[in-house]
Amino acid sequence: MTGRIQRPGLPTGGAGVHAWQSLRGWEVLLVVGTLLPTWAALTVDAPWQEKVIVAGCLLSVLPLYLLLGRPAIVTNDRRRGAVYIALLVVLFTPAGLTASYATFALFGLCPQCFIVFPARRAMIAVTALNLSPAIRYIFLVGAPEPFNFLMVITIVIFFSSIFGVWIERITRQSEERAMLIEELESSRAEVARLSAERGAQAERERLAGEIHDTLAQGFTSIIMLLQAAEAQPDPSRHLALAVRTARENLAEARMLVTTLNPAPLDGSTLDEALRRLTNRLGEETGMSAGFEVHGKSRPLSAPVEVVLVRAVQEGLANVRRHADARSAAVSISYQDGSVLLKVRDNGCGFDPSGAQGYGLRGMRARVEQVGGALAVTGLQGEGASLEVLIPTDRPGIRTDAPTDQLDQKA
Repeated sequence: MTGRIQRPGLPTGGAGVHAWQSLRGWEVLLVVGTLLPTWAALTVDAPWQEKVIVAGCLLSVLPLYLLLGRPAIVTNDRRRGAVYIALLVVLFTPAGLTASYATFALFGLCPQCFIVFPARRAMIAVTALNLSPAIRYIFLVGAPEPFNFLMVITIVIFFSSIFGVWIERITRQSEERAMLIEELESSRAEVARLSAERGAQAERERLAGEIHDTLAQGFTSIIMLLQAAEAQPDPSRHLALAVRTARENLAEARMLVTTLNPAPLDGSTLDEALRRLTNRLGEETGMSAGFEVHGKSRPLSAPVEVVLVRAVQEGLANVRRHADARSAAVSISYQDGSVLLKVRDNGCGFDPSGAQGYGLRGMRARVEQVGGALAVTGLQGEGASLEVLIPTDRPGIRTDAPTDQLDQKA
């Protein structure tokens, strides 16, 4: 044991107090080591002076430990600990000089030296404690037996020294491992915190994309329809479309609040949803809008269908706002192991290198999350094209999953 035993009453980590920080075992050994020779002093046939010296000195060790030793150990106060060990030597010396059975107390006193001091200084204190039995045996015993004396002293000092050094090394290694464990727990907590923050950030980005793809586009459509109604002698058609769009936006908002699934996927098949979104563009803008299906239609996984619906919504919203087109076409091709979605228009075109808006960034992120690829092409005055290619045979993407249905109101 060493002086590094600190605050044994405080829990350390999730497992409670570390074993090497507990003083209970050493306190039991100290009590037993002092009370047994005291009991022997009171029961053996010996002069009363011997009984008083041995019992008085050894019994004084216990209050000394409670008042000075334990506080010094708990607070790791080396100065108070040195005073405590010095007083232990002072108290034990008269008892060790008076009676041989008092030597038994060394089993409880020697560990105290290693608890308070590092190994080298503790060895000095242990030697000081063993001086009184040695002096008594050499000078006060009538017929000393050198062999027995050397055996006893060697065993006591050797055992205390070797055992103390061994315990000190174990304690040091245990403390180092405990520090590593605490650092690991701290790192795990930090990783968990960062993971939670990253998850929250990802959820915020997802919600921002959902709002952009649904509510924001719906409000844009409503504004454009109302503006068109103002310019018409009979605004009833555009007002009716604006009302329908507002109702659809309300349905989207409710769906976002309840399930966070796109409202278009809550009524019929994917092809019907894409066709309905395309026809809506024609109704709202008056341009020619067509939808085609190539290959054999088949159910796709829910994440893939959501991505395709959002891609069409974003693509048609860009046609409505920026293309100034006369016609637009949406097509979906079911290929072996993949699905290809195209949104084309014959509008004014654009420079793809400058197309870095939030909508396209969000769409690209959605497509990449399901392992797909997004390509946007266009030339000034020659229209634009958006293509989304998504593999349907990736591990983890089920193509036989039930398809989310489209809202009957869409």
